This record gives sequence, C-alpha cells and structure tokens, in this order.
Amino acid sequence: MKLESYVQGAWRAGGGDGVALRDASTGELISYATADGLSAAAILDHARSVGGPALRALTFHERASMLRALGKRLLELKDEFYGLSYRTGATKSDSWVDIDGGIGTLLAIAGKGARELSNTQLLLDGDVEGLSKQGTFVGQHICVPLEGAAIHINAFNFPVWGMLEKLAPAVLAGMPVIVKPATTTAYLAALVVRRISEARLLPDGVLQMIAGGVGDLFDHLTCQDVVSFTGSAETAAKLRVHPVVIRQSVRLIAETDSLNSSVLGLDAGPGSPEFDQYIREVVREMTAKAGQKCTAIRKAIVPESCIEPVAAALRSALSEVSVGDPRAEGVRMGPLASREQRREVLSRIDELRREADVVFGDVDGLRPVGADRERGAFVPPVLLRCRDPIRARAIHSVEAFGPVATLVSYRSAEEAIALARRGEGSLAASVFTGDDDFASQLVRGLAPFHGRVLVVNRDCAMESTGHGSPLAPLVHGGPGRAGGGEELGGMRGLMHYMQRSAIQGSPETLTAIGGRWIRGAKQRDPRCHPFRKPFHELRIGDTFRSADREVTVADIEAFAALTGDTFYAHMSDAAAARNPLFGSRVAHGYYLIAAAAGLFVDPAYGPVLGNYGLDSLRFVKPVKPGDRIRVRLTCKQKSLRAEKEWGEVRWDTEITNQNGETVAVYDVLTMVSVHAVPDEAR
Repeated sequence: MKLESYVQGAWRAGGGDGVALRDASTGELISYATADGLSAAAILDHARSVGGPALRALTFHERASMLRALGKRLLELKDEFYGLSYRTGATKSDSWVDIDGGIGTLLAIAGKGARELSNTQLLLDGDVEGLSKQGTFVGQHICVPLEGAAIHINAFNFPVWGMLEKLAPAVLAGMPVIVKPATTTAYLAALVVRRISEARLLPDGVLQMIAGGVGDLFDHLTCQDVVSFTGSAETAAKLRVHPVVIRQSVRLIAETDSLNSSVLGLDAGPGSPEFDQYIREVVREMTAKAGQKCTAIRKAIVPESCIEPVAAALRSALSEVSVGDPRAEGVRMGPLASREQRREVLSRIDELRREADVVFGDVDGLRPVGADRERGAFVPPVLLRCRDPIRARAIHSVEAFGPVATLVSYRSAEEAIALARRGEGSLAASVFTGDDDFASQLVRGLAPFHGRVLVVNRDCAMESTGHGSPLAPLVHGGPGRAGGGEELGGMRGLMHYMQRSAIQGSPETLTAIGGRWIRGAKQRDPRCHPFRKPFHELRIGDTFRSADREVTVADIEAFAALTGDTFYAHMSDAAAARNPLFGSRVAHGYYLIAAAAGLFVDPAYGPVLGNYGLDSLRFVKPVKPGDRIRVRLTCKQKSLRAEKEWGEVRWDTEITNQNGETVAVYDVLTMVSVHAVPDEAR
C-alpha cells in the first residue's frame, strides 16, 4: 500500500506510516506516502554525478529527440493515466487538460528545441560585441547548463501537466530533475514516472521522484541547483528564507497564490457575442478541475449596469452543471482533491461572505451524482456578489481554491483596472470586449500586475484557448502575490536552468568556443568550391571569394522590367539626384543580392540541397552604374539534422565594391546533405 519513490535508479519505499491518500469521490484508501529514511544527499548526488553528465554529453537536438520519443510513449499509455486520474476528482475533460495537455506541452517544448536551437551543447546568446578598434578582441555571451539538480515541487491540482511542463525545459537545457509531487495526488504522478522509468528513454539519474516530504534536501543545495515551486505563497516565503537558499544564492522559481480577474468590457452588454463568451468562460473557469486552477477566475469584474444580467446568466448556466463522481455518467464537475481541501475552501467562502452575498450555490443542499457527500470532497459552484468593491478587502486577498468566484462591479475602465490590480500580482487576467481602445487601455493597466493578459472578442473567440490555459510558447507566472517567477515561454524556459557567461577573447578563439564564425577569425581555404563539400567535410571558416562583376544601367533597367520595381532612385538620374542618400541613380538592393548569388553559386548537382532563406540583411552602401561588386562567402555555423540526413549551414556573406567597401551583409541559409556526391553523378 505504500507509494514508492524513484531514486538512485530504483523504486524504494520510505519508512514510517506515511500520509493516507484517498479517492476524492469515495474516500477509499489508495495508498500511503512517505519518504522517511531516504537520503536526500544521495538523491542529489545521483542527479549531479550520474544524470547531469549524461545529459550534458548530448546536444540540444539529441535531448529534444529524447523528449519527443518520451512524449510519444506517454501518449500510448495515456488511457491508464486517465483511469487513475478519476480518483483525483478529475472529470474526463479535466484529465484531458492534465494528461494530454502535459504530454502536449512536453512535445511542444521538444519541437521548439529541435527547430529553434542549434545541434550543439552550448547556447549562443545574442550577437558578438566588438571590444577593440582593430577587431582583435571581442565578446560573446554563452549559456551552459548548471551542474546541479532541478528540484521541482509541484501542486496537487495538475499532477501530470505540472510535472511535465517543468521537466521538458529542464531536460532540454541539460539539467537532471528531482520531482516532488504534491502528496495528495502523488499516486498519479508516481504512475507516470514509473512508466517513464520503464521506457528507458532517459539516461539514468535524469529523473527521480520523491513520494513524501523532502526531508533535509534543502540543507544540501548549492549554487548549481534550481528549485521550481508551485504552491502556497506562505510555503514559498519559507523556502526563500532557507539559510542555504540565501547563502548559496540558489535559484528559486515560484508560482503561488493568484486572485485572477476577468473583465467584461463596457461595450459588451447583453445580446453581444462578447457577453455570451464571457458567461461561458466564467462558468468554465469555475467548474473545470472544480476550480482548482492557479489561473482560475476569482473576480468577475463587470460594468455596474450589467451586474444583474450577468448574475442571472451565470445562475442559469451554473444550474446546468451536474456535480458528482467523475466516473458517473453526465457529471460535469467532480470533487475537490481531498476532504482537507474541502474544509479549506469552505472556510475561505465564509471569509468572503463577510463582504459578499451568495448568488448561487447551496453547500448544504448539494446531492452529488453517484457519490456520498460526506465521504467525498464535494463543493458546488459558489458565485458571490461583492457588496462594496472599493471598500472590500477579503475579495482582493482571500483565495478560495475551488469552484468559487465573486462578481465585482465597476463604473469606468480606470476603476476596473484598479480593482484587478488589488490582487497585488496575478498569473492571468482576461478582457472580453469588442472595443480595441478599451482593450488597449486595460492591457496597459493590467500588464504590470499580471503575467498574462488574454483579450477575447468575436473574431478570436472560436480559437481562443481560454482564460485559464498556460501555453508552451508563452510565459506562465506573475509578479507579487503570484510568486514573481516564470515558467514555459518557449525557449525562455531553458534560461532558468542555464548560466549565462560573458566570454572575451580573439575572434578565432571565440569561434572555436561557440562554433560560430566571427569576423576577424581565420578564413580557411576549402580547396574546392565549398558547395561541393558534404556537411561533415565543411569546416567553420571555409571561405569562397568570387570574381567581380560590373553593374550597368542595362542591368538595372532589366531588373526593373522583370520585377516591376521602378522606384525613382533606380530609374531617373534627375529624381535620384534630389535624394540626399544617393545623389545619383543606384542599383536595386535586391538586384545586388540576386547578382551576388550568381557570383557565388556552384551550379552543378552537389551536396547543397537548397537555399531556405536570408537572415540579417543590411544594405550598407549604394551601388551605382559602373561600380564593380564581388562576394565573400564563409561557412559560419553548422547544425546537423541527423534524422533527415542533412544539416543546416549558415554562410556569412559580404558584398563589396571595387574599393573594398562593404555594400551589403547577410547570412545565407542552406540545407546540405551529409552524403558526398560521386563524380559520375555531378
């Protein structure tokens, strides 16, 4: 009956009786959770000495591929997770957000890593910084994985999503993870970890899980470790002042309490699409996961003139929500995660009722479908209406972490902003309006106090992911009361697990360190046209220099006729003379790019499969009829796509004139095969 921890490559049971974990609907005992007797120091050492080196030996693309394979395997096993998820009180749609949403987030992070990162072991951050007159001394920021462990302390409400959305960026960054799931629903997180360990897709030591308390783990942290915490602001405050966290400057990411607001616009009266969308969203946020979402709407801020229609519409919609055992047919909202959580929510409702009246929700009269109210953790949706929003305090400071929301009236945009900001920092806010000026004003007022602001109108409502949905490409977090941290955000999420370091030296040295050619570094003789070399034979610094070509009036006019670009500066000497930038007729910039391609392209069949773009194009100096141009092409950066048998090659490209002056600079991007081309196939 004991829930085991997965540590040091094995499943181990803790000592002592542990905490009883029960079915949220029936109260039936599931297991006991305890980590007593497990060595926190040994768990950390296993992550640092086994998992960390194994991950850091891989490139970003290899880690992304590993995560992608893991996500696909979990999708194959998800039915088993759904079956156990019912015991947490989650309906099938709630479980979809947690399970499919968690796996989808993992796959999204893996996909972005493969697309947006190079196939390297360190991350280049920004451009090269020139630090000397002659260019022999330069600087470059790099990011490398921290060499400790990422400790993820997760909340009870999303045992799968909460674990995977943190795991993905940490592993992609190159850092092993120690998961500490919330005890209440740890049995579901443990099942997922067990299936991950059985799949053997992650190197040993990359993922460990503690089922129970963390013991003295914080006493063994160092500056190379990261703590990511989701839970109460009170607990986060205690973690922040832990002596080791302070002394070692341990990175701590916190996502805590949040009194999120949703504002109905002054324009969105009854009968408007935005009004109807608002009602649906408030109901969804109150009932999804039984309101146990850190992003759920707690304050429904509506125009004073609409308060009665909104209340009536919400009462009608909430009356259609059936509450009960999520395994019973027709149930739309399950119980809270535990009876302890039920007692907590009911206590918070009592605090809110000092300032607000109950508009909907009979706690004592609830008859859950297919379940006993006393054995389970059931609470009906409870909607309150604040009597005096300006003077009220509790509705702006007390979070009932369940199916509870409070109607709050406002009279102006400024007042709506002020009421939302009194939450002193929140994860999410939303605005439902068809008035873009109102939306702009609200966003400017809400953004300083909210990690995310969703604006919904009739144009985007059908595809909107909703008020309460954190998304892999966007940051999830918020200031102040919400914890002051950030998660997700696409590749931004990796930065929590990496150290940024400023590297200084010669262009050649920094080229060798970063794997990206820097101007001033050696230009190597490829001994043949570099387009004849397969991917693995290309060296960073391989350089091709073209012959020159004269630019003529006939060239300019032919290009104008072909493209239709007859801008005056290209076509008329008199008109161009009036332009202070040119003074006389000039060639099209895009003609120069096309002509440069003609100068550097090797036309025969070879390893180059295609050109897929230009980056960072800048026109530096105009070219006039009679000028002669030439091109330098240098292999700047390589990134292998091993599964596709080709790699991406970035070429530093410079067009110069007869005086050696730079005309244009840009990067040419090509796909280059890993296979050599036999002479007879050319």
